[in-house]
Amino acid sequence: MSGKEIRIERILDRNTKKAVVVPLDHGVSMGPIPGIVDLKDTVDKVAEGGATAVIEHKGAIPYGHRALGRDVGLIVHMSASSSLSIDPNSRVLVCEVTEALKMGADAVSIHVNIGADTEAEMLRDFGYVSRECTEWGMPLLAMVYPRGQKIKDSFDVDMIKRCARIAQELGADIVKTSYTGDIDTFKEVTRGVSIPVLVAGGPQMSSTKEILQMVRDSIDAGASGTSIGRNVFQHQNVVGITKAISGIVFDDLSVDEAIRFLE
Repeated sequence: MSGKEIRIERILDRNTKKAVVVPLDHGVSMGPIPGIVDLKDTVDKVAEGGATAVIEHKGAIPYGHRALGRDVGLIVHMSASSSLSIDPNSRVLVCEVTEALKMGADAVSIHVNIGADTEAEMLRDFGYVSRECTEWGMPLLAMVYPRGQKIKDSFDVDMIKRCARIAQELGADIVKTSYTGDIDTFKEVTRGVSIPVLVAGGPQMSSTKEILQMVRDSIDAGASGTSIGRNVFQHQNVVGITKAISGIVFDDLSVDEAIRFLE
């Protein structure tokens, strides 16, 4: 096995080839919002709930990775922007693959917004990171979304299909993108690529059942798992919601079966 194959097994479950990733990289754009003030506590909770990996920025790792309990994969996020930026859709690289390796990362992630004014720069950075990941045997998760002034509907199926395909074509090992809203259209997204597709959580949802239904539907549409942030780490029962999502992804539970972890 190659180094990349060994590392990716720390992100994707070895038996199912699926993943429950919890992104905790929101501090750069949003500050110390609830759920990521005490990162060690949150990492321990999602690990207890069955998450396969978390996403963190490099500076948070010494203070925010797991303190005890079950092990969990580490994905170092390499892109950043602030919500105060004049162009909130722009992202710049703030980390190198070699830095992530020295920190013990099992994978790295980048963020690209297709349709943004700085799309060309982000795609150039994507190519650079992909090349470095190949050189060092590091798995690459690409978060690719249709966002920008020219994008009328960020949940348009054709746009999301294109985003997923861009991720594969430029060398990502895993792609994270938005759910299209129903099983049939999301099947078009997963069929359009050969790499695992993780569904993003997006803004906070109105109910736990809504979260779990989206997870169930995305798995039925061919997704390989989830990468849900605020709907997990800001949930009133972080361990329970992670167990419920993990139950759907890894054990093929129904929504009604999974929601029992929260009762």
